[in-house]
Amino acid sequence: MSLSTVKNRMEEMGFHGMLANLEASLTRVTKGEVSAMEAIDELLETEWRFRKQKATHGRVSRSKIRPGVSLEDFDFTLLRGVTKAQLRDLSKLDWCDEGKPLIFIGPTGVGKSYIARSLGLLACEKGRTVLFLSFTDFIEHQALARSSSSYLKFRDRLVRPDVLILDDLGMRKFSSQEAEDLRDIIEQRSYGKSTVITTQLPVDHWGEVFGDQIILDALVDRLDPPGIKIEFGEKTESYRGKKKMETKRSKE
Repeated sequence: MSLSTVKNRMEEMGFHGMLANLEASLTRVTKGEVSAMEAIDELLETEWRFRKQKATHGRVSRSKIRPGVSLEDFDFTLLRGVTKAQLRDLSKLDWCDEGKPLIFIGPTGVGKSYIARSLGLLACEKGRTVLFLSFTDFIEHQALARSSSSYLKFRDRLVRPDVLILDDLGMRKFSSQEAEDLRDIIEQRSYGKSTVITTQLPVDHWGEVFGDQIILDALVDRLDPPGIKIEFGEKTESYRGKKKMETKRSKE
């Protein structure tokens, strides 16, 4: 079988990682730098890494998380009430494996969403499926799903991921139907799936957002205390504002 035929077969079978390194590996075998078995092992390793990276890229794309966030880049120079030890524990993803919720509470601009998105990307890298959605988008999509009789499809989309990140609870009040649908989704996810919520409101103030006490009690019962709650301290400076200033300076 000729080299061109082998390459065509690889292309047809989707062995793109091996294909990109085939000629280099054959050259090394010809020169006696590696044995045939070593070359095959290297090609298989290359293909495995290629497919793993492709799968990770797909999970990140489907998560709807904007790139450019990492726990390693998180700035601790501002006092925000979260420690490096806490982030190290969260980065182990034990909470994800156990299906525990996370609740990040604190003032605007302290890095709640940054940490939530960073954990989401980390989960994608570790093979978990993730979906990021602001509560504003949640309400808009919920309304569209209800009006088009596609609520079950909408619910399944939010129940399916290993991690669902709902960002910025408290921007507006929920109607009774919106609150009930959120309770329904959280209820479905409480069986082995993790939900991450960021909010400026302490849990005992969530009644300001959810008017129905029964729905509120059901939500809190599924999220707190089963989940992990981290309350950020008062900011000495806006994290978001500082990052914008650093970006502006770097462009000058």
